[in-house]
Amino acid sequence: MSRQHVPRASVRPGSKPTHTSTLIGYTTKRDTIVTAVDISQAVLECAAAVATDIAGRVAWTRADLTSRPPPAGAFDLMSAHYFPLPHQPDHTALRGLLDAVAPGGTLLFATHDLAGLSPRPEQGFDPNDYYQPDDIARLLDHNWTVLINETRPRTAPAPEGTHHTHDTVLRAQRLR
Repeated sequence: MSRQHVPRASVRPGSKPTHTSTLIGYTTKRDTIVTAVDISQAVLECAAAVATDIAGRVAWTRADLTSRPPPAGAFDLMSAHYFPLPHQPDHTALRGLLDAVAPGGTLLFATHDLAGLSPRPEQGFDPNDYYQPDDIARLLDHNWTVLINETRPRTAPAPEGTHHTHDTVLRAQRLR
């Protein structure tokens, strides 16, 4: 799976994006600090190697967010792009990501539109097994407001070897 993500206020337009499963950022009064998380150390090392222009402002963190959630209320921005988060009956991993957004903070979740993806049983992959923006929007309670929940055409060509022409995007703000 090709993953390309651009953290808010961390990568200048036109610079090469990092390649991690999710980017979690927060803003302090002096600086923007980004925590980039992936389960693969090799992916993190590759991302750090191409993101030299933001060295010192990114904490490259190896973690499995499905088993160890980020700290509660720690981030002003939780940005998860093309992050394969599998459905769980109790939504534990998803709730951990939602809980990590501070009051007043933003959740930005984007993925490929399912209309452009088909199951590949020979590879053990079914896109319906993973959370989509609509799934997440339905789970948000009165502490959240959904600002955007829509399908959009891609503004850049699809990654090589894929035919994705649309993405789904959820932007929600935690009220309290």
